[in-house]
Amino acid sequence: MTEDTTAAPIILVVEDEPKLGQLLVDYLEAADYRTHWLTRGDGVIDYLQSERADLVLLDLMLPGRDGLSVCRDLRRFSDVPVIMITAKTEEIDRLLGLEIGADDYICKPYSPREVVARVKAILRRSGSRAPAEQAAALHIDESRFQASYRGVPLDLTPAELRLLKILSSAPGKVFSREALLNQLYDDYRVVTDRTIDSHIKNLRRKLESLAEEEAFIRAVYDVGYRWESTPCELK
Repeated sequence: MTEDTTAAPIILVVEDEPKLGQLLVDYLEAADYRTHWLTRGDGVIDYLQSERADLVLLDLMLPGRDGLSVCRDLRRFSDVPVIMITAKTEEIDRLLGLEIGADDYICKPYSPREVVARVKAILRRSGSRAPAEQAAALHIDESRFQASYRGVPLDLTPAELRLLKILSSAPGKVFSREALLNQLYDDYRVVTDRTIDSHIKNLRRKLESLAEEEAFIRAVYDVGYRWESTPCELK
């Protein structure tokens, strides 16, 4: 199933206090954001390696794993904006001084309206917009083995076209090399993980020759690849 590219940004809320978590979800959804709520720190990295989020609201004190270590690990494979939430005002200097990669912090108790305002400001600053605000730039017609970007045809091999469709149909989702191989070849031929790396390299080169300023495919260290949020039209 193709992801709905007209939907609003997704905010991942990581908060173990039920009332606070529900309050954040309610206010964010009232502001027309989509949300996903986690109550433990040890599930955040796994979730973000397989699912899309446009911003993370990350509590500092969490069961399973604290927010600082989660943010450090997150920065190894993702630049998704992070707002840290802390009840420990003495931790603020530490949060900033450790350069863990958080984009902002909010101290408890807070106004949920302030949280929504911070979310809007960071998404605006980071250039993240609802896909409805963007024109679909990438077009794929698999039945004709054709693809184009901003109206310019892409000269792709059949394998590159299939790979482009797999990745672009799920923006933000991380695909392992094995998963890409399994979807790319269904005839059980003997191929290695490096085959995917070679296809990705060629596909990147062809895409970036049309738009050097844009990042299309991002490598996730020791995991695989993900498609950045360029809207895609599939036929």
